[in-house]
Amino acid sequence: VQLQASGGGLVQAGDSLRLSCAASGRTSGTVRMGWFRQAPGKVREFVSAIKWSTSGTYYADSVKGRFTISGDNAKNTVYLQMDSLKPEDTAVYYCAAGTRPLGITSIYAGRSYDYWGQGTQVTVSS
Repeated sequence: VQLQASGGGLVQAGDSLRLSCAASGRTSGTVRMGWFRQAPGKVREFVSAIKWSTSGTYYADSVKGRFTISGDNAKNTVYLQMDSLKPEDTAVYYCAAGTRPLGITSIYAGRSYDYWGQGTQVTVSS
């Protein structure tokens, strides 16, 4: 499975961005897709995820109410609509795909994802 993320850029605080991630290859076994981010000098952190079987969505507390994840399983594409962006949202955003059916708590863990995209930079100026 190959993941191609796009949509990053430089925006001002309060602006919006929409990230996209398209999966290709042997995608039939994908059970969830997610977004993670890594800011300079910080560890990678969970942002959001969607579980295909239930269409359930999951968010980090820091983005809840501002970010919305959506996706099209048939098109193997996931989106992250980011509104009311803050300078602390500045990071490289990575999309990821998981193929193993795991429990809910595993959705938030990077180790639960098997494939990763190359990342797209999001910079929010104050």
